Amino acid sequence: MAKRDVPREAPVPPLDPGHVRTIEQAGGHLAPLSPIGGRLEGIDLRGERPAEAVLAALEAEMASRGFIVFKGQQGLSAEELVQACQWWGGRALHSTHGVHPATPGGNRHIFRLSNDQHHGILGVGPLFHNDGAFCEAPFSHVAYHMVRVPEHGGGTVFAHLGAAFDALPAATQARWQRLSSVNATTGVVHPLVHDHPLTGRRSVWLHLGMTGAVIESSPEGDAHRLLDAGELTALCRAYNALLSDGIDDGYTVSYEYEPGDCVFIDNYAVAHKAAAEAHQPAAERGLRIMHRATIRAPFACFSPGFGLPQALDIGGPNPFGQGVWQAGGIGFRWDATAPMQN
Repeated sequence: MAKRDVPREAPVPPLDPGHVRTIEQAGGHLAPLSPIGGRLEGIDLRGERPAEAVLAALEAEMASRGFIVFKGQQGLSAEELVQACQWWGGRALHSTHGVHPATPGGNRHIFRLSNDQHHGILGVGPLFHNDGAFCEAPFSHVAYHMVRVPEHGGGTVFAHLGAAFDALPAATQARWQRLSSVNATTGVVHPLVHDHPLTGRRSVWLHLGMTGAVIESSPEGDAHRLLDAGELTALCRAYNALLSDGIDDGYTVSYEYEPGDCVFIDNYAVAHKAAAEAHQPAAERGLRIMHRATIRAPFACFSPGFGLPQALDIGGPNPFGQGVWQAGGIGFRWDATAPMQN
C-alpha cells in the first residue's frame, strides 16, 4: 500500500497549554510522550475525584494524543481502579469478560491477564484491535494497570488512528470510508472510518482478530457487496501494515511499563495490541500481571451509515449471496501464521 506523497503536519498535536495549566492547578504535571500519549504525575487514582474541569482536560488529551500514563500508582487495588474508571466516558463500567480465579475478590469488572495461567488469562490481544468491537457502542475508554511488571519487557503497542487515516493515500481514504466491518461474534456493523466523537478527527477502526465480514457500499449507499477472501486478506494486511508503519512514521509506539503505571486509553483514538514479549512464558520474561477495566460509552456511536443496519445475523445465511461471511470466534483468518485470540 503506497503512502501519501504530500507533506503533512505532525501526526499528533501537542498538548493543549490550557489543559496543562488546568491539570497543574490540581497538583498534576502532564508531559508528552513521544510520539503519542502523555505522562501524568501528581494525581493519585486512589485520591478524591478531581474537579470536572480537570477530568475534562485529561479526557480531551486522551482523545487528542490517544492515552495517558498515570505514574506512581503502586498498590492500586482492584476496587480503586474500578472507582477511578468512573471518571471518564459514560462514568460507569461496561464489563463483558470472564473472571479469572486469581482476580482479587472475584471483582467482575477486572479482566486479569498474565503470561502464567495461574495468575491470569493467557495470550490476549496479539493483533491490533479496539476493545468492545462486538458492542453497538464500544467501550469509550480502557484502563490497563500493571500489577506486576516483567523483568525482561512485555509492553503494549498503541497506534493513533487519526494519524493513521491521514497517512493513507487519498484514493484509499475514499474507498475505506465506504467499508463497514461485521463482528464475527455479534454481527454488529461498524464503519471502517469514523469521526472521533470528541475531536472530530477522521480515524480508522478495525478489529484484526474478530471480523467476520467487510461490506463495501456504493458512494450513494444504494448497493452493497461483501469483500471476497482475497480482498479481505489484502485489507487486513494493509491495515496491519498501516498501524505497524506508524513506529517509523510517528504515530505508533511500543510502550514498556514501569512499576506503578496505570494507562487510560481513548478507545476511539488508538488501537492497541500486546507486544510479542508480553505473551512469552514467565520463566523467560518474568511474571507479568495486568488488570484491565472497560468503560461504558457515554452515547450511541459508530453507526455504519449507507443505509446499513447496526447489526446483521452473522450466524445466519449470507445476505449478500457471496463473499466472506464467517461467524464465531476469531472470524476470518487473514493470516495463517498470525496468533489470533481475543
